[in-house]
Amino acid sequence: MAAQGLGEPRAVEASSAASAGPPLAGCRVLDLSSTTTGAQVTQTLADAGAEVILVEPPGGTPLRRVPAWPFWGRGKHSVVLDLHEGADRDRARRLAATADVVVETWRPGVAERLGLGYDELAALNPRLVYASITAFGRENPLCHLKGYEPVVMAKLGMLDAASRLTARPGPAFVASPYCSFSASQTALHGILAALFERERSGCGQRVDATLVQGVLAHDNWDWLLRLLAHRFPDAFASVGATTHTARGVVPNSPLFLRLMVGFTKDGHYMQFAQVSERLWQAFRRVTGLGELMGEGWSPPDDPEERAQWLDKAIEITRSKTYAEWLEVFDREPDVWADVFRDGSELLDHPQLVADGRIVTVDDPLLGPVRQPGPLVAMPLGASAPITAAPALGAHGERGWTSAPTGCGAAVDRPDRAGGPPLAGVTVLELGSNYAGPFGATLLAELGARVIKVEPLSGDPHRRLAPFPEVAGIKPLQGKESVAVDIATEEGRAIVLELARRADVVLQSWRAGAAARHGLAAADLLAVNSRLVYLNAPGYGVGPPYGRRPAYAPSIGAATGLAYRNVGGRGSVPAHADLTADEVRTYSQTLGGATTVVGNADAFSALGVATALLLGLLGTRRHGCGQELATSMLSTMAHVLADDMVDYEGRPPLPTPDPHLLGLGARYRLYEAADGWVFLAAPQDREWQALASELGLPPDLADDDAQLATVLGELFRQDGAAAWEARLGAVDVACAAVAAGPVEDVVWFTGGVGTALGIVTEAEHPVLGTYPRLKPTVTLSRTPGVTGNAPLCGQDTVAALQELGLSAERIDVLRAAGVVATPED
Repeated sequence: MAAQGLGEPRAVEASSAASAGPPLAGCRVLDLSSTTTGAQVTQTLADAGAEVILVEPPGGTPLRRVPAWPFWGRGKHSVVLDLHEGADRDRARRLAATADVVVETWRPGVAERLGLGYDELAALNPRLVYASITAFGRENPLCHLKGYEPVVMAKLGMLDAASRLTARPGPAFVASPYCSFSASQTALHGILAALFERERSGCGQRVDATLVQGVLAHDNWDWLLRLLAHRFPDAFASVGATTHTARGVVPNSPLFLRLMVGFTKDGHYMQFAQVSERLWQAFRRVTGLGELMGEGWSPPDDPEERAQWLDKAIEITRSKTYAEWLEVFDREPDVWADVFRDGSELLDHPQLVADGRIVTVDDPLLGPVRQPGPLVAMPLGASAPITAAPALGAHGERGWTSAPTGCGAAVDRPDRAGGPPLAGVTVLELGSNYAGPFGATLLAELGARVIKVEPLSGDPHRRLAPFPEVAGIKPLQGKESVAVDIATEEGRAIVLELARRADVVLQSWRAGAAARHGLAAADLLAVNSRLVYLNAPGYGVGPPYGRRPAYAPSIGAATGLAYRNVGGRGSVPAHADLTADEVRTYSQTLGGATTVVGNADAFSALGVATALLLGLLGTRRHGCGQELATSMLSTMAHVLADDMVDYEGRPPLPTPDPHLLGLGARYRLYEAADGWVFLAAPQDREWQALASELGLPPDLADDDAQLATVLGELFRQDGAAAWEARLGAVDVACAAVAAGPVEDVVWFTGGVGTALGIVTEAEHPVLGTYPRLKPTVTLSRTPGVTGNAPLCGQDTVAALQELGLSAERIDVLRAAGVVATPED
């Protein structure tokens, strides 16, 4: 029976999402970008059914010359226009007049100088959603800097934070696309939210995304721990990720064994994922460490003791081959370690293969090309066909003189109110930790009401940091917390009633958990046929790995993120006669490389928000609910897509040098007289400007090693800030590397966040007033909101009253342990 005050679930015949077609069918997108960030935005829109017109300069976009072009360009139409010529600019404006979306990634002011800025195009097409992606924003002290990814990370202190990846002193180059992929997702959030809102108002608007705000989504809780150290210096102190002792590198985290990197008998590094208490106890039992530790064991403060325990654990992992460990993991589903993969090996991951998340596209020039499938798996028939990247100018004769009719027809009385774009949307969140829940947080920042269903003890993420609540604040901001025991009949009934009134359900448990609780997609679509139900697990929704625990480090290892950051498998020795100290040192390097300046949790959460918004827009346009899927694993295939494209004769991806300085003399770190700079002058015109300014012979660019030596000597002759100013004056990107921690650079002593206008304040019952980021994307007409994080069960009573339960019935449920409030 249902709980008193709740109606019995009513059976509703679900409409067929497949018959409605792709969510963006009939939507036209004009892509004016030439960067991977813009390309990934429009590739995702094309995968969702949009007609994407890629405007290329004579000779083609520079992306055609990179190995991943078959991925970046798929599903698009190519038109060649020289935007420096008046006639071609007029053609571009005519195309924009028929478009639903324009995407540009120029530096601030360029679009306006070309007559392709938002104001001019919106005057031609008031329904236009115009997305600009910049490095630092359009109007601030750093907006003049070129948007190379390491330049952004240098100014935020992230290259300094990566110093633990290398034995040499100084900052380290980071190869993974933390900024660019993250900004592509925040731009997609703005575009999809604006299109969703336009279905109601008939009006377009400007969307602004930045690489800075994208990459800062990766900070789970460090800035709040840093806040404690600043606020209570006598009680708390910030320490680095590792300590160097006579025995080598030793981790400082209290999770040093729960997230340890093991080394097998046959020379494989493997990343464990035992964060929760249940997983940790299973790990202790299976490895035999529990008997050695005893029941009262706690992580030792002394680094030498931690090293000894780590050595014991590593020795245990060396007792078996990885295949033998897989047999153990099959018997013990709560114990898991994934192997570290490299390059395109993720394309062969058993879970991605089983889920059909890898596709092969026949390219007219390259032949069969294996690559990741769409970011969001949709019902059969609701997915757009994937076609090969176009030949240059292949669609130049097509007219495109009329606007498409399928996406957001104008209304007679447009609502121009400035409320958030997702006002009126309700999201029901079933999941824990960061990778799924922070995706719902991003929708809360766009104005959605997010109801988080937590266990009575709270989301375990709340307890991961060594201070109450701190770890849970960021993924809880702007939400309502309802604490319910879903294992009870009454608790399940409450969730079903919440789902009946919701627009979206996000569930991110391991495979099978939702079905065991009667909360799978079929269960909830039966009570609400218009529901968007997103599965967002770590690995997948079924075998072979769907039931495995997944955390940021294990997914970072499994997908190749770690090896990407340290220069590939060959950069880390892995042979049978390594000493314990060597294994500990190398394993710490790899473990740190999974979360160096960002992590798979945040990447995945950004993808979750994109998936939720695609589902919402599809449902609003087509009027039917649907079940969608994404995963941490599949999202990371998109993050590392420039590695995940496989075809005969594919050229290799550039890799960092052994010292992690960069990718070559014109794109690397240099030591200055008082610090470090990152130089980014990869283009010929940038080299010419650099050579002219420094008096270098033009042919020196042909000898990379000699050029690096010459530039190294020059940079040591002046300070970092002076070099940034001098080379910036000739339009060469040279960024002084800010000394971390990142949190100080952005929020505290550095004040970069204040200068960029991206920091505001929030309130929390435990921390009081604290600094937090503003929404990760800016919409000109319907701005986002910044909410506070609730305590566990803070909104339980209000939510149950809204469902019609009396105060007396709520008290009964509280006494029975079905629901809880902060007072319980």
